[in-house]
Amino acid sequence: MAAAEDKPIRTEAFAQGYAPSPVDRLGVWLSARQIKRWVPSFQGLRVGDIGCGFHAAFIRTVLPEIASAVLADVQLSPDLVADPKVRALEGDIAARLAEIPDGSLDVVMCISVIEHLWEPEQAIRELHRILAPGGMCLLNVPSWRGKWFLELSAFRLGLSPADEMDDHKIYYDKRDFWPLLVRAGFRPRDIHCFAHKLGLNTFAACRKAPA
Repeated sequence: MAAAEDKPIRTEAFAQGYAPSPVDRLGVWLSARQIKRWVPSFQGLRVGDIGCGFHAAFIRTVLPEIASAVLADVQLSPDLVADPKVRALEGDIAARLAEIPDGSLDVVMCISVIEHLWEPEQAIRELHRILAPGGMCLLNVPSWRGKWFLELSAFRLGLSPADEMDDHKIYYDKRDFWPLLVRAGFRPRDIHCFAHKLGLNTFAACRKAPA
């Protein structure tokens, strides 16, 4: 079995050097709608977008109203890195999470990222750690039904980046994902985990218990 340090780490972020396909753009839009459902206003919030993509498309839509943002991905657009509201963490996402202080963020988003990580449970523990008491963690992952659709789109139809699908490590239905959230520290009463995007994804909205 390969040691953790021998496992390949991706070198480019989502949408770095290419335009997202129509399938990708639809998925991003649907995720954004779900995020807004759980966080109707970002006014004055400290927000983390972990695995935000090169352009951090969602954060750009709320950047004027938030207090600050922590953006983490392999690489980030230079204008985001230079923005005074942004703390940019470039490189291996799992490693850089450790640099974010405990309880320092009101909202943490990790959208279509966990499936790319070698140690998903540890990453979710870190998301729980950096979230402030009473804060909201939003996660989206592809389901096992979604595996069939995504691979058809990428490998057969050429409508999605094949490299993204080849980087997937696992897929999650609710029964798979919910236990990880509990083991990460979220209380069952604070977890809303459900099928999303016609069952092609699993979405979770988890509130951290008050102090």
